[in-house]
Amino acid sequence: MGSVNGERLLPAKDTDVDIVAERVSPPDLAREFYDKMLLLRVFDERALIYHRQGRIGTWAISWGHEAIHVGAMAALQPEDWAFPSFRENKVGLLRGRSAVDVLAGCRGQPEGFYDPYEFRIAPICISVGSHIPHAVGFAWGQRLLGHSTAALAFFGDGATSEGEFHEAANFAGVLDAPVVLLCCNNQWAISTPVEKQTRARQLVDKAIGYGIRGVRVDGTDVMAVYRAIDAALKEARAGRPTFVECVIYRPKAHAFSDDPSAYRDDAEAQRLAGADCLERLESSLKLRTLLTDEIISNSRREFTAMMDAAIREAETLPFADARILFEHVFERRTPAMTADLALLLRSQRTRSEERRVGKECRSR
Repeated sequence: MGSVNGERLLPAKDTDVDIVAERVSPPDLAREFYDKMLLLRVFDERALIYHRQGRIGTWAISWGHEAIHVGAMAALQPEDWAFPSFRENKVGLLRGRSAVDVLAGCRGQPEGFYDPYEFRIAPICISVGSHIPHAVGFAWGQRLLGHSTAALAFFGDGATSEGEFHEAANFAGVLDAPVVLLCCNNQWAISTPVEKQTRARQLVDKAIGYGIRGVRVDGTDVMAVYRAIDAALKEARAGRPTFVECVIYRPKAHAFSDDPSAYRDDAEAQRLAGADCLERLESSLKLRTLLTDEIISNSRREFTAMMDAAIREAETLPFADARILFEHVFERRTPAMTADLALLLRSQRTRSEERRVGKECRSR
């Protein structure tokens, strides 16, 4: 098995937590990473409840991806930029965004649309792979301006089958752009398994064709991710872009609207998922006497209370005027647009009444 700075590059086949990166990680850093990973996990758990209560819209679940998100974001310098896909919907929390703002975005409220320059996080792209060329172009532009800024683009395995990935990786190699292309390979593009997307033995092999460095990392090991991305960013600033494949297995649905039992066997998925990234780090920290069940319980209560307060505050925020959707489309509004606007306004009034009734019921 190959390695980068001693970290395991392939996912564990068992639940062994005694791995190099977790054993040698600095205690303070390991605890910081755990707290952030737990925050992201609790956010997903509460978001599922809020969705079922009709309090937020759809949500891309990142359960099991926390080690990738926390490790990678921690490796960024303050001047660096992150370019998230839809599954990185919570990474803003790691750069100072509030839970209220993130939840407001799920509700379609204006407060959910942040200033990218404030947090150095580009707008979240829902279209698969469309933001990868943005990251490469931005990084190249920063280099032309003489800045030391690097860019980090997150995307899933499904994005490597998109033309935008090819164009971005090719430009990154040709232009020596200071960019890291981070593929979160959870082995499923919604319902399409990775082996039906490509004949490449490993997605990281694609880096060879673009003349860029390729690294494959165990995505359940937060310290391995952190060190690999830190090294890749240093290479990027020296004009050597890197493709990093973080390998995990998606343990949950693609999003709240998805039913994975329709296309994969639950028992097999549970077996292939292996060790959960949060549980692995938790077990490692307990072995090093850096974490106790009491600390975990207290942290969970704190994060749950924060989330419940955040959703209540988000529900007090105003929604955007629906008319703005129709103001800048054509010079003059068409009859069809007028009818659509009327339908939307009626729907908003109905939903507003439903929310009012629901809130009254929850308060009883």
